[in-house]
Amino acid sequence: MRKKQVGIFSGSFNPVHIGHLILANYMLEFTYLDEVWFLVTPHNPLKEAESLLGDNIRLEMTRLAVKDFDRLLVSDIEFDMPKPSYTIETLTKLKAENPGLEFTLLIGSDNWVKFPRWKDNERLAKEFKILVYPRLGEDVLINGLHTENVRLVDAPVVEISSTFIRESIRAGKDVRAFLPNRVYDYILSNKLYK
Repeated sequence: MRKKQVGIFSGSFNPVHIGHLILANYMLEFTYLDEVWFLVTPHNPLKEAESLLGDNIRLEMTRLAVKDFDRLLVSDIEFDMPKPSYTIETLTKLKAENPGLEFTLLIGSDNWVKFPRWKDNERLAKEFKILVYPRLGEDVLINGLHTENVRLVDAPVVEISSTFIRESIRAGKDVRAFLPNRVYDYILSNKLYK
């Protein structure tokens, strides 16, 4: 019997925006995936932590963002894992806890370029499928070692960044078109990113 195919879309989602939803929706409709899980990360070891909103605030915004989508779910599995959390450990834990599911990592070409620096990257590419989506200005090379499990997906390039949204809100700009309505309302009512 075919296992349910779940894409893991990992990020700080600080905040989650329509670019994330467009990408996840594309992955659901144009690849083999049955669900996409937004995995909210406590702290990426390759990123600065100081501008990060609290874990539960980002988790709540992400839940609000996917509320109308049956096949988009949210995971906080890394909140209880040792920090910093590494993708190989997260996927291994997900696999152990969900034997009926098969997990695929979704990463941008900007992260694929850094992939050789990831912890246990060889094992990761061997044990899990990886779908790489394009990012502006990043060419993707998938070497012979990874071709079996790694595939480039021709997803639309949506250049909206959470940094742009945070800075715009700080500057008093109305960026409601960039965010799911519930997320925008949540940010305003909680005076986030001011």
